[in-house]
Amino acid sequence: MSATEIRELRNAPAMLPLFAKAVIRAGVKPGKAPQLPDIGVRLNDVVLDQKHLATYRKVCGFKADGHLPVTYPHLHAHPLFMSLILDKHFPFAAMGLVHVRNRITQYRPIVEREQLDVECRFGELRQVEKGYEFAILTHVSTAGELVWESESTMFRRGGGSGEQSGKTRAPKNDEAATDFTEWKVPGDTGRKYGAVSGDRNPIHLYPLTAKLFGFKRQIVHGMWSKARCLAAVTEQLPQGPFTVDVQFKLPMFIPAKVKFVQNSAGDQGLDFRLLAADGIKPHLSGEVRSI
Repeated sequence: MSATEIRELRNAPAMLPLFAKAVIRAGVKPGKAPQLPDIGVRLNDVVLDQKHLATYRKVCGFKADGHLPVTYPHLHAHPLFMSLILDKHFPFAAMGLVHVRNRITQYRPIVEREQLDVECRFGELRQVEKGYEFAILTHVSTAGELVWESESTMFRRGGGSGEQSGKTRAPKNDEAATDFTEWKVPGDTGRKYGAVSGDRNPIHLYPLTAKLFGFKRQIVHGMWSKARCLAAVTEQLPQGPFTVDVQFKLPMFIPAKVKFVQNSAGDQGLDFRLLAADGIKPHLSGEVRSI
C-alpha cells in the first residue's frame, strides 16, 4: 500500500472557486471500478476568529463558555473536504453527494485561543445496495496533541450492488413522541448557516435554487441539525473524552416545526432524535457516549 500524499496548504481554500469547480466537474462519471485517490490535505496553525465563532454560536444555539462547540472544528475542515472531492482523480461529481453519517470524537475541550492543525484524508470506499459510500477522516491537533477527530460518511447514488447489507433494519415507529421540545426553524436558516460555514449549496438557500435540484423547497444542513441538538444538551455532555455519532435521515424542508427528543443512556451518555412536526418521521438520530 502506498503512503498517503499529504498536501500542505498555506491558507484555507476559498469556497467560491471550489463551487465553480464543482459545477465544471458535474458530469464526472465513476466508471465500473471507482477508486479514491490516496491523498490528504493539511492546514496548520489555524487561528480562531472570535467574530466568526460568535456568529456560529448564535446560528446554532451554543452559549459562550471559553471552549469551542464540539461541532465547530468541522467548519475548519469543510474547505479541505471540498478540495479533496474536487481533486482531478476523485471519481465522483461533488454535486449529488449526500452526507449520511457523522461521527465526532472529542478527546478534551478545545480552548478558544488554541491554534489548530487540521488534516483531512479519504477513508474507505464501499459499494452498497444503492450506490457507493466513502468516508472523509479529519484529525485536529494542537501542539502535537490530538484533540478532535471525525468521520464523515458520504453517499453517491448509482452503481450499487443491489444487495442489502446484513444489518437489521430498525422497526418502524408509528407512535408519536410525547416528551419533546418543539423548535421553529426559520426559512433563512440555510442561508445563515451557509454564510458562517461556507457551505452555500443551492439546495439550502432558497425555494427556487432548491427546486433546480429536485427539492420542493430549501432544506437545512445536516451539520446545523447536529450542532443545534448538541447545543441543547451541552451541559449534559461528558466531562472526559466522548463520541457523538449521528445518522442523517429525512431532509428537513424549511421553514419547519420540529421536535427534539432526548433520553438518558445512564452513565455512558445520552440518545437524541430530531423529528418532524408529527413526532414520528425522523430527520436525525444520534448518541453521545463516553470513551
